Formats: sequence, structure tokens, C-alpha cells
Amino acid sequence: MAKILIATEKPFAKVAVDGIKEVAAEAGVDVVLLEKYTDKSELLTAVADVDAMIIRSDKIDNEVFDSAKKLKIVVRAGAGYDNVDLAAATNHGVVVMNTPGQNANAVAELVFGLLVFAVRNFYNGKAGTELKGKKLGILAYGNVGRCVATIAKGFGMEIYAYDAFCPAEVIAADGVKPVLSQDELFEKCEIVSLHIPATSETRQSINYELLNKMPKGGVLVNTARKEVINEAELLQLMCERTDLKFVTDIMPDADTEFKAYDGRYFSTPKKMGAQTAEANINAGLAAARQIVAYLKDGCTKYQVNK
Repeated sequence: MAKILIATEKPFAKVAVDGIKEVAAEAGVDVVLLEKYTDKSELLTAVADVDAMIIRSDKIDNEVFDSAKKLKIVVRAGAGYDNVDLAAATNHGVVVMNTPGQNANAVAELVFGLLVFAVRNFYNGKAGTELKGKKLGILAYGNVGRCVATIAKGFGMEIYAYDAFCPAEVIAADGVKPVLSQDELFEKCEIVSLHIPATSETRQSINYELLNKMPKGGVLVNTARKEVINEAELLQLMCERTDLKFVTDIMPDADTEFKAYDGRYFSTPKKMGAQTAEANINAGLAAARQIVAYLKDGCTKYQVNK
């Protein structure tokens, strides 16, 4: 019998685990759990005899693949997959997938939780501003970006988006204004929400030059990946421009330095974008279904490595 390992240092909700087990049982696949592990050796032992893995933010590197002699597929329950060494997976003949869209609404709602908090001066009792009528720039118009746009319409915002891989006509069809470049997005919008992955092209790309194009009173929201921001240059700009605010659900490496800008910076203690019951369940079930489809029919629809 094929075996799926749910390896989650941050566990799924019980209802999600029960759902995964149900999907697997219907396909004649066994499920084993490794939750809240504190040492990598536990993971290396657990992967020794499994055919598939479901993970969250767990680091899956060459050492893990070396230990997993039977492993055929790893599914990251979520959109991002930079915690998996794709080259190592390919070298070991392992398929890697993500579950795009399953936590998109959860992340998008958090964007607006952070935004309202920011524009109301972190609820310090002083008068803030409203989101209605403000220009919102969405950097990357994927599943999360589209959910952000939908919610922004309810706030009465003027919505712009830039995505190098999404045709302008697709963006426009949603009632969102496409722009021609990343620079133009930052120049136009008081608020910019980041939804780009961490790639060789995007790492450190949100830098001094780009951020300094933002209008007075700018707010940067990052619920993507911390690696896309050049933290040293953002800190320099926040020192020079006392009008800028930065809110995120990914604690920066320079969190202590950012805290010096009290009233203009906020980070959640842990990444919170997908931390809802609904997203937890949706991503877990999607991962299980994708594994079953791959083991049964060889379906590679959501494969992210080659």
C-alpha cells in the first residue's frame, strides 16, 4: 500500500488531517503523521519508506530526498514553494507540486486587516485616513492579487495592477487598471500590496529606488515573501521619508531595526496569511487529491519542477 507522510512542523487543523485521511483511504492509500517535530533527524527517519509527502513551510532539501528512497511526490499545501529544493527533487526523480488558490482569500483578507490597521495609525487614538478613493497597486495579479482586487472594490478603492505574465486585457476585464511597468505602479499608487514569489529575478527587487517613487503617505504591504524586499534600503528610506509605512505578516530579518519606526511599522510574529481554518482545510485536501491523482493516473497539472 502506498503511503503519504504529512510532515508539518506547524500542524494542520484536525479536521484537515481527517479530511486528508478520508481522501487517501478512498484511494487505498495509507497516511502517517509527523507533527510539531523539533529536529530534522525526525523528518529524515519519517521519510524513509513513504511514497508521498504533504508539507507546509517545512524545509525539504537534498538531505531529505537522499533519505526518502521511495518518494515520488511532494506537495506543498500552499502557493509558495521556495522551501523545497526543486533541483534536488528533479535530480531524485521526485515531482513537486503546490496548491495554488487554496489560501488566496485568506491572504487577501489579511492584506486589508493590515491596511486598515496601518491607515488608522495602528489604533493609537489619533485620526487616520480611509481606504475609499485611495489608489491601490497590486504587484502580481495571480490568485491572491485577484482576491485583493475583489475586496478593494468593496472599499471603493481605485485599483491598479502589474504582472509581467498576465495580459493587460485580462486585468482590465476584472475592472482593474493595468499599468505597463512595476515603476509605474509605485509612482501611481499610495498603497502597494506585494504578491510576487521569491525568485532570482524578484529577490531584493523592492528597493530604495522603486519605493521612493511612491506618493506621499505611501503604505507598503507585504504578504508574499520577505526575500523580495531589500531591507537595508527600505530602512534607509523610512529614515529619510517619515511619511512611509510598512506592514507585513513576514517578520523581516531586521525586525529590531524596523521597530525604531514606531507608528509606521508592524509585523505579525509569524506568517499569518494562510492561517485560517478554511485555508488550512482547503490546502490540505487539495494536496491529498493531487497526490492521489498523481499516484493513480500520473497527473502532473500543478507540478512546479521539471
